Amino acid sequence: MSDLNIGIVGLGAVAGAHIETFKDVTGARVTRVCSRREHDPADLESTYGLPLQATTRFEDLLEDPDIHVIDICTPHNLHAEQAVAAAKAGKHLIIEKPMATNFADCLRIEHAVQEAGVQAMVCFECRFSAHFSLLHSVLSEGLIGDIHYAEVDYYHGIGPWYGQFPWNVKKEMGTSSLATAGCHALDALLFFMGVGGPGRVEEVTSYATRSGSEIFAPYEYPSTSSSLLRFDDGRVAKCASVVDCLQPYYFHVHLVGSHGSILDNKIYSHKLEGMNKDRWSELETSLIDSGDVSDHPYRPQFQAFADATSKGEPMPRTDLKTAQETHRVMFAADLSATEGRSVNPSELGA
Repeated sequence: MSDLNIGIVGLGAVAGAHIETFKDVTGARVTRVCSRREHDPADLESTYGLPLQATTRFEDLLEDPDIHVIDICTPHNLHAEQAVAAAKAGKHLIIEKPMATNFADCLRIEHAVQEAGVQAMVCFECRFSAHFSLLHSVLSEGLIGDIHYAEVDYYHGIGPWYGQFPWNVKKEMGTSSLATAGCHALDALLFFMGVGGPGRVEEVTSYATRSGSEIFAPYEYPSTSSSLLRFDDGRVAKCASVVDCLQPYYFHVHLVGSHGSILDNKIYSHKLEGMNKDRWSELETSLIDSGDVSDHPYRPQFQAFADATSKGEPMPRTDLKTAQETHRVMFAADLSATEGRSVNPSELGA
């Protein structure tokens, strides 16, 4: 199959990171962009280093037979309608997280994708990072045994210094601390816990709060949450999402198993002879230590998408079905925090 032609809708910082990444992806290329503002193709080529056709009408992307993939990089509240329309137009889909601002819309997207028979993935690119790929391999090899407890937490102060801040603070767009950013941690948690078996989350208890700092006062929703998850096989886990912190970016991982533990990029394993149980041994890898989208591990994810789509095979790791489960647990956590009760994610629908 010839290269996949990609049309990007939304032209902010995330779209810029996607455009830059696709330059290094074999079998796919960005050829058109759609933005609310009119853009001179010459200016776009000067900015992004490749020729791009521009339009202000999303319908132009949908009606273009030369566009095979729609890459959705718009504010969160626009994702669902655009994804459903793209699927109905027979376009493959790349959807920035979150895929929607409520679970009912997630189900609508899933139905549209299934009806159209197109490929779809959600940008939970951290699953493709060197750090998380290494940890997944360590778990798969059984070096710390079976995980019975895990913590994966997201600390990233999203304040006025970020271009997305003016719309991110609005409830209808940002939605929640988890939805706007912390879902990366929740998704990683489910990625790691999935190594231990097919167990699903059957109960979520979540609490939400917010900083007293004037810096984060514009947020229309609680900007910190902490969620406790219980799986149907008895395992438990915790995920904190803190987007109102004043500290360096930190993606915290602590996995506790029957033969050892992992802490960020450090390990102790009772199965490895000669390890000192009083000291951690370091796993040499590149950590996820930046919230800047230009530093996100998009390249291996986008290459996997291009390869799978061209071959007509399922997308690994971040396919729509997998992302759907992360969203189900995420919205269950938000419901728990709002209603002050434990929630079974199955309440949200199948």
